[in-house]
Amino acid sequence: MKVVLAAIHAAPSPQAVPLANAFLKAYLGTDDELAAAVAVELCDFFAGDAAEKVARDIASHLPDVVGFSIYLWNRDAALRAASLLREARPDLVLFAGGPEATADPERLLGGSPFDFLILGEGEIPFLETMAQLYGGAMPRGVAGTAFRTDDAVVLTPPRQIPLLDTIPSPFLAGALDVRRYSGLLWQFSRGCDFGCEYCFDYKGERGVRRFSMERIDRELDFIVQSGIPQVFVLDSTFNVDRKTAKTVLRMIRARAPHIHFHFEVRSEFIDREMARLFASITCSLQIGLQSADSAVLRKVRRSFDPQDFAERVALLNESGAIFGFDLIYGLPGDSFEGFKRSLDFALSLYPNHLDIFPLAVLPGTPLAQRAETAGLLHQATPPYTLLESPTFPPSAMAEAARLATATDIFYSRGKAVAWFNSITGALGLSPTALLGGFGRWLADSPSGRPGEQDVTDREIWSLQRAYLGSLFAKRGKKKLLSLALDLVDFHYHFAAALLAPPPEIPSDRALSRDDLLSRPCLVSPAARLVRFSYEILDLLEAGEFDLGEFAACFSPAGSWAAIYPRGGEVFTESLLEPHFQFLSSLDGVTSPLECARRLRIPESEAASFLEFALAEGIVVFIP
Repeated sequence: MKVVLAAIHAAPSPQAVPLANAFLKAYLGTDDELAAAVAVELCDFFAGDAAEKVARDIASHLPDVVGFSIYLWNRDAALRAASLLREARPDLVLFAGGPEATADPERLLGGSPFDFLILGEGEIPFLETMAQLYGGAMPRGVAGTAFRTDDAVVLTPPRQIPLLDTIPSPFLAGALDVRRYSGLLWQFSRGCDFGCEYCFDYKGERGVRRFSMERIDRELDFIVQSGIPQVFVLDSTFNVDRKTAKTVLRMIRARAPHIHFHFEVRSEFIDREMARLFASITCSLQIGLQSADSAVLRKVRRSFDPQDFAERVALLNESGAIFGFDLIYGLPGDSFEGFKRSLDFALSLYPNHLDIFPLAVLPGTPLAQRAETAGLLHQATPPYTLLESPTFPPSAMAEAARLATATDIFYSRGKAVAWFNSITGALGLSPTALLGGFGRWLADSPSGRPGEQDVTDREIWSLQRAYLGSLFAKRGKKKLLSLALDLVDFHYHFAAALLAPPPEIPSDRALSRDDLLSRPCLVSPAARLVRFSYEILDLLEAGEFDLGEFAACFSPAGSWAAIYPRGGEVFTESLLEPHFQFLSSLDGVTSPLECARRLRIPESEAASFLEFALAEGIVVFIP
């Protein structure tokens, strides 16, 4: 018997990994008879793929059984593909699992071609339903499944797996070919210690079951040996157990410093030691702030102490850890003004990025059960977005969405964390006033208001410069504009250099052997040559500063710099203007000697500087 497990991912990304399906495949291997008789194939698709393509690709594997993992982003796509498969292959057994199947089984079965659903944790019901199918019977009565009769949908409650280590590791069991993916999902636990009413992780069952440290240790070895560049840790609250979290971070520091890890954490469990451990590895943290209003959060069973939150986040900033916040607009009892206060609070704490979402009233959550009585009008189908509430009318939801987009473009994608608060302070504006103005400025621009995906990083940089130019003029702060733009320019070029692959550095022997001035060369694609109004080293040495105070102490005498990556770091080299012009003149055709002569730079000086630039990776030879 051949089984295809289909995953329709939201979009191509390092997170587009069919981990849930790989767990099912690995668990089937615990039954020797079934493992020998049932072949399981994992297929990956994306939400933008045509249903015809998905159905055609699945059918090409000649399956007997097809299962879909259904989430809010792919429910319609999975239903369309399943319907086409049913038309083409009436004999095919079709089933589905995932959050949508678990939360909304009656409606999903009522309008779909699926023969049955798997509810909750899928490993045991998958094995048992495959055993029934292999035996020639349609699955009926298996715990954790649902099926349709002529009169009703029959649900058999799911059961948890008490000891997670009884589920084989998809990595160690070879159920997932990690070479096919640019990232990896790494599951540490199942369940959640908290009961946030809007979240499907809760599902009415408190408590967390965790995989053992021995298993995590072996999987980390596998990850390191596989050369995976980035890993997303699946744990609703990675740091709730401080001792375990610190142990894992030390393991990563010792064995995987080159791999980027992403963690979801709670602020209240961060201490100074943990902050330093996060900063000691390559990682980013996501913290679920959601709102800075304690009364609003209490309505969804969350607690919040703004002073404690700020103090814990200050530890991350002090250590240099990279982190961002989640914010939700439209929570019960919240308003647009309240959302703006939450956003101002969040931005005052220097997050590297913000992820801002409208409230989704997800099926199966406590919030969905009381949505009608609470006056929460929301979409009945995915993504279940709130449309309005007694305190958040449709116009306010639309305005919050515009502010969220402006924040994403200007602040998060614009990598503004290092200079944003200095500039709002100089302008005498709140963060939301500046960002709201940016959103309106975009809407009034001749090209119209772009969405997050419509602009490149370079275009965002240009938008930031243009908007700040108009804003500083409007606020009567023109004298500070060049200083503000120096900050914007430096951090744009620094971020671009950080992401650029560094060039191969020639050996000292090669540099000493070559007649450097005779070989055509170019500025490395990873290096950035930048002009500044102020001396760049003064800006860097000042750290965070008041723009007015800085401008009173320093004059805009101008400076020139090369910003470039080397050895995993980004360096900024302040240059003499003739050396800057010399680098700018290297075109890959004209010899460096001729460029030096045009600029009247002595030959010995040009040779010495070029040797330095080549050794640093600022300049590269033309092959």
